[in-house]
Amino acid sequence: MSSPSPLSTTESFFCGGLAACVAVTISNPAEVAKTRLQLQGELAKDGGQRVYHSAIDVLRKTWRNEGIRGIQRGLPPGYVYQILLNGSRLGFYEPIRTTVNSILGFKPKEQIVGTSVLAGAASGVVGASLGNPLFLIKARMQAYSPALPIGAQHYYKSSFDALSSIYKKDGAHGLIRGMDAAILRTAAGSSVQLPSYNWTKNQLVTRGILPADSTWTFLASSTVSGACVCLVMQPFDTALTRVYNQPTERRPDGRGGFRTVGLLYRNPIDCLWKTVSMEGVYGLYKGSTAHFLRIAPHTIITLTANELIIALYRRFRDKPSA
Repeated sequence: MSSPSPLSTTESFFCGGLAACVAVTISNPAEVAKTRLQLQGELAKDGGQRVYHSAIDVLRKTWRNEGIRGIQRGLPPGYVYQILLNGSRLGFYEPIRTTVNSILGFKPKEQIVGTSVLAGAASGVVGASLGNPLFLIKARMQAYSPALPIGAQHYYKSSFDALSSIYKKDGAHGLIRGMDAAILRTAAGSSVQLPSYNWTKNQLVTRGILPADSTWTFLASSTVSGACVCLVMQPFDTALTRVYNQPTERRPDGRGGFRTVGLLYRNPIDCLWKTVSMEGVYGLYKGSTAHFLRIAPHTIITLTANELIIALYRRFRDKPSA
């Protein structure tokens, strides 16, 4: 029996993006909780006033005060961001990995830890760069609460209003604010997402524990992958949320113009340093429970749905014409 023909990069991109859109619909409420917990007590030595006590408390209070709109804040730009990010992650991962393998003298399909991590990070960087403006407005929308405000508050009527407002105020530079933080976060997560998924899947299949085409194989592999992503990515995710959401101010740039600067952090490294200095290492892991509640199902659904969508797409694409 011949093996199925591989998908093109474009086909992989859109299959991966569609899978991620399915996942983000379910995982977005947990991300709202994560975002608000990460901003609570920002740079306060005593932890500041605690409005929320846990991820469940965030969801409960948000539902009570803001309804379904509140717990799904940021979902529209989240869809576009997921198409760009995970389409890139899942679409460019294999082409990059096989190319790097070939350059280094390995077999293109051979699973090499180093080249797998490099390909995962590189494909994630591409997605993070493309999707940065969408992630920026998504984070700000999720942080906004008319009932229980936490951190700097940015109110936008819609995604288009957000993009327009930022561009009018800060120009194109405003739309790439925090891209360095986004690249660090995504590179960290992407460097372990697919390598850990593929390694786990390979171990389950080669050891005869589960068959290669079983949904249980996809679920088990993506569960391990989600845990790895959450552990590695959490500090950078906290830095990203804070850099995105910090208050800004227009200042003279010394050349007759103006530039918008963050009032709390110069860059993600500065954010990490100040967070640890003021809040301890724990500050980097604020919202980690909510992050896992978000990243675990998101990763599981994305990777499992991606396998199923690809299988359905191949069946449709390769179906003999009448």
